[in-house]
Order: sequence, then C-alpha cells, then structure tokens
Amino acid sequence: MADIAARLGVSKMTVSRALSRSTRRRSDASEDLRQRILNTCQEMGYVMDQTARTFSSKRSGFIATLIPALNNSNFSDTAHGLTSAVESAGMQVLMGYTDYDMPTEEQLIRTLLMRRPEGIVVTGGSHTPLAKKLLESSGVPVVETWDLLTQPIAHNVGFSNAQAVGELVRALHAKGYRRMGFLGGLPQSDARGADRRQGFLEAMAQLDLDATRTLAIGSAPVSMEAGAQGVVQMLSRWPELEAVICVSDHVAFGALSECQRRGWSVPGRLAIAGFGGFEIAQACHPQITTVAVDSAGIGKVAGQLLLKAIALSRSGQKLAPETVVMPYRIELRGST
Repeated sequence: MADIAARLGVSKMTVSRALSRSTRRRSDASEDLRQRILNTCQEMGYVMDQTARTFSSKRSGFIATLIPALNNSNFSDTAHGLTSAVESAGMQVLMGYTDYDMPTEEQLIRTLLMRRPEGIVVTGGSHTPLAKKLLESSGVPVVETWDLLTQPIAHNVGFSNAQAVGELVRALHAKGYRRMGFLGGLPQSDARGADRRQGFLEAMAQLDLDATRTLAIGSAPVSMEAGAQGVVQMLSRWPELEAVICVSDHVAFGALSECQRRGWSVPGRLAIAGFGGFEIAQACHPQITTVAVDSAGIGKVAGQLLLKAIALSRSGQKLAPETVVMPYRIELRGST
C-alpha cells in the first residue's frame, strides 16, 4: 500500500479505504480516485493479504473440499459442480485429494481447517476417529457426499452404492443371467467399492443365486490392468461364469479389452457391466452396461446446501441436518 500511495501521491489510509469492501458502498475518496487506485494495484501486480480480514470478519470467502483422486472424471465432475454452485455466491474452492487413504484425509482436514474455510465437503462417510472429531468440532458446516449415510456428521448428499448394484444385479437377472460374479478391489481400500460388493452379495442372496464368485484385486482406485487380469482369473476359477459386474467402468473396460484380445465374445462368452457412467464406457464397442451417476449434480447440490448452511451460520443460526438422495439409473448396453 505504501508503494501504491507513493506512486499516486495519496496516503496509505486512502489506499486502504479504497481497497476495503465498504468502499464499494461508501467511500471517503472520490470514485475516480478509487478507480485509479484499483488500476494501479493491477498494474503493480498487488495481491491483497486476506489474513487480517479473515480474522476480523470471520469470513474467509472459500470452502474446502476433499476428493479421492484428481484423475477420476466422476470426482472431477463433482468438483466442477461444487465450484459452479458456490462461485455464484462469490465463494472459492480450495481442494485436496486423499488418494483413497483415510490417514491422508485426516491430515488434509486438519490442514484445511487451519485456513478457516467457511464450510467443508468430503467424499464418503468413512473417516478416521480423529478426522470425524475434527469435522464435528470444526464449527463450520460439513457435507458428506457420494454415500447415503445412516449417521452423517451433519449434511449428506449421495446415494446407496449397495442399492444401485443390487438393482443392476436384478436387471441382469431379468435378462436371463444367473451365474454372475463381482470384480473389485480390496474392501479395506475403498468404502464405496465395499458397499457395491455388499449390494451384489445381498441381491444374489435375495434371488437365491450363488454369490461366491467374487474377486478382489488391487487397491483403489482399481486400474484397467487389474480389470484385465481379474477377468482372466475369474474365468479360470469359474469357467461357468456368465456375467461379471465390475466395481467401476474403468475395471469393466479393462476386462472387456482383455476378452477382445483373447477372442472371447462379449456378451456371447461373458457379459460385462461396470459402475459410474464414465465416458469410456460409452465410447468403446460394445458399449458397457453401467450405473450412471449424476456426478456433477452431487457437487452442485452439495454446494447449494453448503451455501444455505453458511448463510444461516453468519446470522448466528444453524441449519438442521439435511440428507439429499441423488438419482442414478441403470443403463443396459451392448456388453450385456
């Protein structure tokens, strides 16, 4: 501010007033001078330090979010949806990724809360005990996404991964498939993947079908290569297998590609289904049957819910816990 004041021949106080938010409503300096000050700030590459303002106003102007991976288009779409929702209110998003690791999530939650976000959005409802305690005692609105939780910390935007796979199993059953299997990652590495596996087991039991054909291969995020290896292992172990449900579309694509390399007809020799509604499942041939999820919608609704909670908290009120169940759809395609 001293450099700007010296260049324009005004006091530092005049510069400070011109830069304050209140200046936009009432200014001691003329509007012309204020514009000159703002233009000079831009010319000199001046960036305001928000720290003091954050402490005085208790408004940092940003929300924090944690996603499991940056290279997963579903979570990327969720982040985009969240950003579009909060930007309309002048809020910014500070993002971190956990790499599907709960201790990493715990550390990121601690670090982000030190920066005083006005709200926080996390993926899933599985946290370390300390991470959960940090979120509960943060004093800011918290939204958990991508799962449908029985006991959310505060607000929840998601769907039942188990129910979605259960519906997929019944849809394949209606098409005549009976000897079905599930290909996923190690359950301890991905809570949502574990829920999908559980949905498979429950639906198969309800249909009085053999649910023992399950294979866990690799840690989350399970790769296409793991899908390729997994489908070979499953058909070697269970040659009678008619259909395999994969934990994600990426795993299903890997399985499909390996079948094509080996000359195994899909769906003639083996039907393949995935989860997530990824673009790759629609771009391949045959297109992969999947559970399509409104990833961007999850982020948008979470952002809208967070803004409502933040608005109430600024007036000394608290939004009662809300759960929003997001839709999904079973898309039967050429792979089944």
